[in-house]
Amino acid sequence: MIPDEVLVEPIGELGGRLRDGEFTVRELTEAYLDRLERVGPELTAVVTVTDERALEAADRLDEELEAGEDRGPLHGIPYGVKDLVATEDAPTTWGAEPYRDQAFDEDATVVRRLEEAGGVLVGKLAMVELAGGFGYDSADATFSGPGRNPWDVEAWAGGSSSGSASAVAAGLVGFAIGTETWGSLNTPAAFSGINAVRPTYDLVSRDGVMALSWTMDKVGPMCRSVGGCRRVLEAIAEPRSGDRPGRGPPKGKGGGASRGDRRKGEFAIAVPEGAGEGEQEGVRENFKRTLETLAEFATVDRVSLPDLPYAAMAGTIIDAEAAAAFETLVESGDVHELDDEIHQLGSYRASTVLAKDYVNANRVRTKAQRQLDELLAEYDALVSPARESVANPIEESLAEFFGQFETPPVNAAANVTGLPGVTIPNGFGERGLPTAVEFVGRAWVEPTLLAVACEYERRTDHVDYAALVDGLEGQ
Repeated sequence: MIPDEVLVEPIGELGGRLRDGEFTVRELTEAYLDRLERVGPELTAVVTVTDERALEAADRLDEELEAGEDRGPLHGIPYGVKDLVATEDAPTTWGAEPYRDQAFDEDATVVRRLEEAGGVLVGKLAMVELAGGFGYDSADATFSGPGRNPWDVEAWAGGSSSGSASAVAAGLVGFAIGTETWGSLNTPAAFSGINAVRPTYDLVSRDGVMALSWTMDKVGPMCRSVGGCRRVLEAIAEPRSGDRPGRGPPKGKGGGASRGDRRKGEFAIAVPEGAGEGEQEGVRENFKRTLETLAEFATVDRVSLPDLPYAAMAGTIIDAEAAAAFETLVESGDVHELDDEIHQLGSYRASTVLAKDYVNANRVRTKAQRQLDELLAEYDALVSPARESVANPIEESLAEFFGQFETPPVNAAANVTGLPGVTIPNGFGERGLPTAVEFVGRAWVEPTLLAVACEYERRTDHVDYAALVDGLEGQ
């Protein structure tokens, strides 16, 4: 039997063991399926285990390896998807009671791409109902129960990709796919101590993925290493022809940034004014240490974000588009089957957004996209605390807990303008729970953001997933 400690290794190490013959794809898949069954319920991280599909794929991939056929770094790596990603052989519940038995007759594009890359789908992972689109105030806003944090099961794993994050951290899967409209990759990654990438809007296909906000939804990887995120993103990204705006060498690597007296070979990092000032104490302390580490290999400047109503823009756009996406649910009255009462009522509030407000929000969004691109053109990344605090106690009101702290509106700004971001752990704070930072860049500069994050990861050692496995056994 493969030890649980092996199951929390990064994708690259798991792939190396497979190719060295330490175990087969089937043996690795069986180990993850066993852990999903044993630990998944404790974390309320899993909705459906796709064991039959997984084992069939594992046997096929073992035969390919024996024949010398290797699909690449994801060949034989078991993974899970957030349960708003359609699969043809299992329900896709969207985390919501009205859709508990919903079925689709084909896989989402992201699942097909991962299958082509050699990934082994082992489970559909729990989430906040409807990805939290109408607002919610409870970690228990889902029929599957509150997503529990593997570092402390009495804390929240974060939403809305809760199951994806906790499953990755606890070694229930080799990696996972989550989604973000406004923080749903960033938050659970930060709270659960893992890495996540929010791709530039439209870099990864949303075909077969639940629509919450057509102009803000993104699909991205959640992994135990930056390198793992890079490998998964390369597999799921849509092919692109020609150069995209923002591509090119890092600013400190010959990209021609003009601000300051940068020395050759450095990255150029921007820090928004106010970052590291209004957050929870542990978040502030860890962010200060992060800036000290970044200064070892980058020029770090303080900057002011364009003064625009990012949160109001994002809220208006999501409300209007979610009201359209779930019009039938609301008008039928089935919305009252949702678990969170605030979510139920929020659906009616969203339906009152005026067309002129939606249009004006999009007009300001265009202005924000232009101004942020001008600011970020001089930098490889903008860095900020990923969240203003560690995870909340699972029974506490989300509004009351998070309302105590502040952080610059980087995540709102990036999401409403479609910019990419990388979330990476940077230590532990109050109650022994993880903290994280987020690197944000211009559209289409994922390679540069990942390079910055990878260098930061190389110089730090914040998370011991093997110790987490041992700790879970004792909770």
